[in-house]
Amino acid sequence: MLHFDTDYMRGACPEIIKRICETNLEQTVGYGLDEYTQRAKEAIRQTIGRDDAEIHFLVGGTQTNATVIDGVLGKFEGVLCAETAHINVHEAGAIEASGHKVLTLPTEDGKIKAEDVEKCVRDFNRDESRDHIVAPGMVYISFPTETGSLYTLKELEDLHRVCSNNSLPLYIDGARLGYGIMARGNDVSIKDIARLCDIFYIGGTKVGALFGEAVVVCNNNLLKHFFPLIKQHGALLAKGRLLGLQFETLFTDNLYFKLSNNATERAMELREAFVAKGYEPYGFSPSNQQFFVMSKEEINTLKSKVSFEIWAWEDDNRAVVRFVTDWATSKQEVMQLIDCL
Repeated sequence: MLHFDTDYMRGACPEIIKRICETNLEQTVGYGLDEYTQRAKEAIRQTIGRDDAEIHFLVGGTQTNATVIDGVLGKFEGVLCAETAHINVHEAGAIEASGHKVLTLPTEDGKIKAEDVEKCVRDFNRDESRDHIVAPGMVYISFPTETGSLYTLKELEDLHRVCSNNSLPLYIDGARLGYGIMARGNDVSIKDIARLCDIFYIGGTKVGALFGEAVVVCNNNLLKHFFPLIKQHGALLAKGRLLGLQFETLFTDNLYFKLSNNATERAMELREAFVAKGYEPYGFSPSNQQFFVMSKEEINTLKSKVSFEIWAWEDDNRAVVRFVTDWATSKQEVMQLIDCL
């Protein structure tokens, strides 16, 4: 069976496994106070060009989103995001469970527009009953988006401007950040990300690590007491050196970006082959997630040989399906998938 369900089905890249084995019997202090974690933080700061950034390592993406958003918002505030955003559709109400409302904005391609954010804030401020309404307190986007699309540099700059003008922290979910950065046609660098948002995270779980995410706080006025909040949310790893060691490895010799590039290259090969065989793409994704419209018969036939995800049903006979490549997807696996079509 070929697996193209998602990008966290494998363990970890060989470089990380090797380092964990080499250091397995070492004894270090816990909770990220070890030397590996400190070196990982410095490596990330150098990569993003921000010596002043605060960096925290958490165990997973949902814990990261819930903890960051809870740390930024006041009790009466909610988080603005696209109606298709991960925190709205695929995190089992984790944000609401922490006491904050998800405030959705319309989207056609997984992205939100600066003018829609501005209108939302303006409408709230004009509402005479606003004291009875959940206030927009921050903006959440992901790079890439839930549907694999990418914000352009101009779109990010516009969002940054609107958020700054309205005192709304901008938070970027980077679960697949490497895949977005290395996508064909992308004009946004990781330094741009660090420059244009208040907080973002660098995903490890989906990009070569066993587990873990690195939260980067670019606005030091936010999340001043973040450590105890991480613990409250169950996102703190006692053996913190396992996170530090993984990210130190990923950010040595550009390994993170090399792994990411493999996934995007294989995804483009997959996309081009599907289109050549007459399959209808659903939107345009230059990242490692590819979406197509397939009939129920085509889905059932392919499901006997390939594991992939049905994203949404268009009607009783047609569905949008998703194929995902990862840091270790090989050309051979892509060719085997294509032979099954």
